[in-house]
Amino acid sequence: MTTHTKKVIFIVGPTAIGKTHLSIALAKELNADIISCDSRQFYKELKIGSAPPSKKNLAEVKHHFIHNLSITEDYNAGKFEIDAIKLIKKLHQTNNTIIAVGGSGLYINAICKGFDKIPKISKQIRERATVEYRNKGLAWLQKEIKRFDPEFYSNYDTNNPQRLLRALEVFQETGKKISSFKSNKTKERSFKIIKIGLNIERSILYKRIDDRVDIMMKEGLLKEVDSLLNFQQNNALQTVGYREIFGFLNGKNTLERAVEDIKKNTRRFAKRQLTWFRKDKEIKWFEPHQLIKIRKLISKL
Repeated sequence: MTTHTKKVIFIVGPTAIGKTHLSIALAKELNADIISCDSRQFYKELKIGSAPPSKKNLAEVKHHFIHNLSITEDYNAGKFEIDAIKLIKKLHQTNNTIIAVGGSGLYINAICKGFDKIPKISKQIRERATVEYRNKGLAWLQKEIKRFDPEFYSNYDTNNPQRLLRALEVFQETGKKISSFKSNKTKERSFKIIKIGLNIERSILYKRIDDRVDIMMKEGLLKEVDSLLNFQQNNALQTVGYREIFGFLNGKNTLERAVEDIKKNTRRFAKRQLTWFRKDKEIKWFEPHQLIKIRKLISKL
């Protein structure tokens, strides 16, 4: 068995649980950089709706993969794996410990397990798939994926249009199921992986989510989404907080209804995140305030 002196500590859990606060506290103690594994926070245009670390947070600890891309760029978990592993190797030259934070299970797995190579998708296929989804809706997309790739449909989040679109694009490009490109073999990494999961009583989490949405609206989420109206078909914007307000801006519902839908859909998203992470038996679970206990665990590993 290989013993690694270099570590990547993953702080995972649902949205609004307190991952940012805890990770910064740990990073300060360990003098470590933070790698964001939150796929929505990559995009520089999503300054409010993706709930990124504040300017104060970013000034306290060096973060990576925060607002480093534009929504017009083509990016996915496979590319993130390459970029993240390259960065980890570089950071480990000067510090044995790195902290990785996020609620995007697929992007966490990109570092921990790695992916098989997925075929490159042509711009024409990508645009066609996106237009089909925009015209026919999520229910149609779910039905299509279930029809031609039931294995993928049974094992991934079917309420995530970005993930479903990716599967549709691969099928339209190659005629093969995206699941056929996945060997499920874990790549060997040159560092020790420690996984810390955060969770709290559901009623408290849901209250935090509702409060966060209210704060986002006060900070200008409506204005932010309005500025992105011409890009509403981009994959990066097929996400909670943006879809609902696009609906309002397109005259499909009231602003009040859009805000309530954001809260409801974010709670559902948090529930799906927890379902995903609970399948991972390597995760050690704590409540967000249990920094001392988390620190003791890390020191023993």
